[in-house]
This record gives sequence, C-alpha cells and structure tokens, in this order.
Amino acid sequence: MPTYEYQCDGCHKTVEIFQPMTADPVKVCPECGSNKIRRIISGGVGVIFKGSGFYCTDYKGKNASSAGSASK
Repeated sequence: MPTYEYQCDGCHKTVEIFQPMTADPVKVCPECGSNKIRRIISGGVGVIFKGSGFYCTDYKGKNASSAGSASK
C-alpha cells in the first residue's frame, strides 16, 4: 500500500497517510479536523530493497570484475 501526502489549507500542515490505492482520498484533516485538505503529488521514493544480501548474494558474483575483463 502506498503512502500519500496531503496538505491542509486550514492548518498548513503536510501529513503522510498510508492507505490502499483503491481508497477514496481523505476529506478531513487528521490534525485540525478541517475539510480543506488535498492530496499533493510528491516525488515519491526510489525502489527499496529490504533484506540482507540482496545485491551481494543474488547478482554480484565473487569473480564479477574478472569475468568482465576476461570477455574483452
């Protein structure tokens, strides 16, 4: 589920709300209770790989640098 950013025109605070993509946009500010809240477009985040050893164990071999130079 994505995190959406909302900005309230009443209290001028920006809040992040974790909700499903199919959920309706929030209509009431959780900070002040105003109905002047709007979802803003944010840059988002890059890809986050969780877990140990994703790159080292899955893609990078021990001889990765020597394999590349041997094929030249």
